[in-house]
Amino acid sequence: MGIVSQDALNQLQALIDQVEEPLQKTFQNVHQGYVPETLIRFLKAREWNASKAHKMLIESLNWRVQNEIDKILSKPIIPQDLYRGVRDSQLIGLSGYSREGLPVFAIGVGLSTFDKASVHYYVQSHIQINEYRDRVILPSASKKHGRPITTCVKVLDMTGLKLSALNQIKLLTIISSIDDLNYPEKTNTYYIVNAPYIFAGCWKVVKPLLQERTRKKVQVLQGCGRDELLKIMDYAALPHFCRKEGSGSSKHSGSGSENCYSLDHPFHQELYNYIKEQSRMNESKEPIKQGSFHVEFPEPATKEEADIAKTIESELHKFENSRENVDC
Repeated sequence: MGIVSQDALNQLQALIDQVEEPLQKTFQNVHQGYVPETLIRFLKAREWNASKAHKMLIESLNWRVQNEIDKILSKPIIPQDLYRGVRDSQLIGLSGYSREGLPVFAIGVGLSTFDKASVHYYVQSHIQINEYRDRVILPSASKKHGRPITTCVKVLDMTGLKLSALNQIKLLTIISSIDDLNYPEKTNTYYIVNAPYIFAGCWKVVKPLLQERTRKKVQVLQGCGRDELLKIMDYAALPHFCRKEGSGSSKHSGSGSENCYSLDHPFHQELYNYIKEQSRMNESKEPIKQGSFHVEFPEPATKEEADIAKTIESELHKFENSRENVDC
């Protein structure tokens, strides 16, 4: 867990011990038996200030209660064709595990279009994957390895990143804010691969805006990143777009069992079946209703995040203008 301020941890533990229901109940779904590790995540997010970490955690627990996040894994996106559309346009999947046992999540930043459903469905899908990761995948990995595994690795594929990304900034900012406020410090390292010229320009100006602890987590790899990623994971755990140099990240590349974005991939089949089973168990209390699971959208978590979104938008506009001038 790195350097831990025991005093700050003790202070936060004492404050959280005073929390009553229903916040204690939802906190159990957050910590999954790993209380110190959870408190440390919130302390890291608030620079080891116990008072600020306590405020952040209480606000997150209230958000969970008010938005019934504990029930979200029993709320399937139906019909299945709609869910398939979400999966085809919100590219994310679990490709395997690192040698240290950390789940490896692949995210198709460049080719995600978010154009098959409303914003609420994409937010619902994102939170469901977060909750499934935290309540099922990470506890299972911890049990397998006999030690707490509370973070994951993310491989961000920039293949296909275009100026149309401007249309996605609002949604991506919402998702990022939800993660920053309610799932802090869940990612150990971000590996960026297949980065085109447009990304390089944005990264150059965004990087200085990031806090040092965030910058240290981001590694921009050459090409598809295969050689570097093989230092921390076996070939079988590589996302499909990292397995062959120059193969790109076609959302349709490889078979369903190889393409971790696909609904036919084992991860998404297990997730979908899990949610259906939870829904059946809950059906006697609350009949299944078609429609998205509405979650209150937070404002950007910090001024830093808002500034980054504005900077990215500005850089993309500059790039677009420079292209128009060249075309002329």
